[in-house]
Amino acid sequence: MTKLFQEKYRVKSARLFGWDYSADGYYFVTICTKNKKGFFGEVVNKKMVLSEIGKIVDEEWRKTEEICQNVKLDKWVVMPNHIHGILIIDNWNEGMCEEIAGAYSRDVARNVSTCVEVKNKFSKISPKPNSLPAIIRSFKSAVTKRVREIYSALDCLWQSRFYDRIIYNQKEYNNIQDYILTNVANWEKDEENLKINFCV
Repeated sequence: MTKLFQEKYRVKSARLFGWDYSADGYYFVTICTKNKKGFFGEVVNKKMVLSEIGKIVDEEWRKTEEICQNVKLDKWVVMPNHIHGILIIDNWNEGMCEEIAGAYSRDVARNVSTCVEVKNKFSKISPKPNSLPAIIRSFKSAVTKRVREIYSALDCLWQSRFYDRIIYNQKEYNNIQDYILTNVANWEKDEENLKINFCV
């Protein structure tokens, strides 16, 4: 199992300074509930049983690809207190190559070298349209709106930030896919997960 996610629930941004998050790329994102509460369901016998809120989260994540024309969805999983997903930004809408090594890695390096000296002067204002932060903000807002129609007393559903990781090559992509696909099966191996307060 990859060691990339030992800090799997941290919310400190891993956003690369100067990177254009509206640029084409493969992004691994993790979005957690506030205080890591189990709003989205429970893992029972190594299977994820979604709550009503969890079903809304899954439905709205699926809609992201329909609403955002520059987005394609790869593997994802809704867990009791978070969602993991690989989100592909493809502004040309022609389909990015499945093998994301080689030329893609060079494009990543070129983007970094071009942007790294740019001051992050927009970090405290609204995210750039069609960028990863804007896409995630729209998703979270859509979920919150639907949930409050059912549970009006629910004050806050999400942590304020989310974790993201740029996927640089095929090996990393494979590791992350494996991590997502085995997340439910490995849930009960983590004692911290068993302490979660399941809600609603």
